Amino acid sequence: MTHPAIAEALNELALIDHHVHGTLRVELDREAFEDVMTESDRPRRTGTTNFDSQFGLSVRRFCAPVLGLEPHASPEDYVAQRLALGSTEVNRRLLSAARLGAMIIDTGFATSKLTDLVETAELSGAPTFEVVRLEAVAEALVRDDVDPANFADTLRRTLSDAVASGAVGFKSIAAYRYGLDVPHHRPHDTEVTRSAATWMAQAAASGHVRISDPILLSFLMWSAIDTGKPLQFHIGYGDSDINLLRANPALLTDFMRATQDSGASIMLLHCYPYQREAAYLSQMFPHVYFDIGEAINYSGLQSRTIIGESLEIGPFTKQLYSSDGWGPAELHFVGSHLWRRGMTEVLSSWVDKGDCTVDDAIRIATMIGRDNATAVYGVSGITRA
Repeated sequence: MTHPAIAEALNELALIDHHVHGTLRVELDREAFEDVMTESDRPRRTGTTNFDSQFGLSVRRFCAPVLGLEPHASPEDYVAQRLALGSTEVNRRLLSAARLGAMIIDTGFATSKLTDLVETAELSGAPTFEVVRLEAVAEALVRDDVDPANFADTLRRTLSDAVASGAVGFKSIAAYRYGLDVPHHRPHDTEVTRSAATWMAQAAASGHVRISDPILLSFLMWSAIDTGKPLQFHIGYGDSDINLLRANPALLTDFMRATQDSGASIMLLHCYPYQREAAYLSQMFPHVYFDIGEAINYSGLQSRTIIGESLEIGPFTKQLYSSDGWGPAELHFVGSHLWRRGMTEVLSSWVDKGDCTVDDAIRIATMIGRDNATAVYGVSGITRA
């Protein structure tokens, strides 16, 4: 049973999506839409469809009415309606329906394909803020032929310039490039120069500029911490090139100990299936926060279970809302819708049992959905009627 006052409060809450990406500008036919319904880049088995998934059910149930269809519209009808409306209108409808107060956007992924900060703000009707991806910055320096001896200073100066230009945080994808078991001590500049020289020589020989050296990845992490801005980490569930075992946030424990007095916050993103490890770390360290991000989208109708687990030992002051939406705007909307629904159901059950008051429940949801992001990133969002 859901409590009406809680449902109403969460429906009206303008969420701050603290880790998200832009939306695809291109039109998506059936095959192209199927490709972006999953985190995997591997071909699906012949004769199957990605609509037969939790996310697929959510698209047909919750997104179809936003696009003018009946709930549970067939995949064929859904894709046809999407094409008929056009990508701009689809993005506008779904982003608006997400009822966001602000979006904090990682601008370092698929930048040529996705809407930028300005475009996304116009489509959603919410202000947008930038999170800078560390690995993208480092790789840009290599493409610009920076001297290895100047790599460390140039990187630090570039991050400082990003903050001066309005960036509200940074993101590390060390989990993808090596694993979270990178050295957690602060690398000396001589180590950085040596590793940079090796990397640049390899990049010149192969033609592939992709940072994966653990010393350099650790250097990026420490350089971001030194700015004082929040540092986001990809944790757990993600694309198929990740080693899930090495994306466990517990591997960052020594780094958390080393940075707890730095003044910077550490943000653990997504976290599935390590949401309990993330919750533990957020309880242990005053500067560690977490979300369950894209796990909500892909667990769909079962997302209430993961939402409930995130509330077990994680302090309510240390959790944030994120959709990790990228590409298809369905991800942005489904994340928002299912988070509101799941939180309403979990908190209502607490109230019904007499374990907390309605006011407590609304306050908890407001902290996680909006106020914690405002406090950590220093951003403010709009209030929606």
